[in-house]
Amino acid sequence: MTAKCAVVDVPFGGAKGGVRVDRRSLSSAELERVTRRYTSEIACVIGPTKDIPGPDMNTDSRIMGWVLDTYSMINGESVTAVVSGKPICLGGSLGRTDATGRGAVVIACRAAERIGLDVRDARVLLQGFGNVGSSAARHFHARGARVVAVQDEYGTIFNSRGLDIPALSAHLESRNPIGAFPGGEALDSHEFWHLPSDIIMPAAVAGQITVEIAERIETRLVVEAANGPTMPQAEETLRSRGILVVPDVVANAGGVVVSYLEWVQNRMAYRWTEREVHSQLDDRLTEAFDLVCKTAEDLDISLRTAAFVNAFSKVLAARSSRGLYP
Repeated sequence: MTAKCAVVDVPFGGAKGGVRVDRRSLSSAELERVTRRYTSEIACVIGPTKDIPGPDMNTDSRIMGWVLDTYSMINGESVTAVVSGKPICLGGSLGRTDATGRGAVVIACRAAERIGLDVRDARVLLQGFGNVGSSAARHFHARGARVVAVQDEYGTIFNSRGLDIPALSAHLESRNPIGAFPGGEALDSHEFWHLPSDIIMPAAVAGQITVEIAERIETRLVVEAANGPTMPQAEETLRSRGILVVPDVVANAGGVVVSYLEWVQNRMAYRWTEREVHSQLDDRLTEAFDLVCKTAEDLDISLRTAAFVNAFSKVLAARSSRGLYP
């Protein structure tokens, strides 16, 4: 998270925390009590000028709203800037829900340009159809790409002509299994990685692309919308085969960018339009990605290493400028 914030010039630090629990086993009331108790336990270390939590796996705007309310009640005043990803009515930013998926597609399109790939009619394999994956699918679809396969934890669906993304979204929102979607062919999960494509976007969980999978993937571009989906040795295999890997610290940084924009709006007591948020998001991600590519070319290193070089050069420069308090 520190690297992700630094590489896109967001003045946040970086940490992760949460509660180990199966959200699906909890009622709404139980989930609220867990959230509020957790917030009360960390209330001494979070705050609008200290540590600003944001949504991640298995959380949503409602949960962020509970965090806001709990912290505000403890402090005796409404503190909207303590958390990002809130409902719009509680000071959330327009464009936040879509930010990570949209940002990943913006980066995918930029990366495609660099390798001479036209995103229009490009074949996309998408692993994961949660908030990030479904958003990415919509944006790929809007840009004319063909999302030919989608895999979630329950199954895999395929259509060589491209899946009807609005219909698939409606199908899954109605709690139907992905394999029952009438607009595609259900496949065994292991077949997903065998499908020929132009772009693969893992948007689920870590450790999905192993060396064995990397050896047989037929694609030109891997864009990491999830955190850590490619194993280190697998990335070396992909590079040796001429497949470009865009690392997570750049590819999925859209969420933290708009979390920052939300925090700024809360501190200003002002709201930008969704178009303004999208414009700032696109510009920040594109500039960061272009700088990462330049570093990779100048130093003859991978995009991942270049991203960390750029990020921690900024961190070390800030540390040097501040000095050490005795």
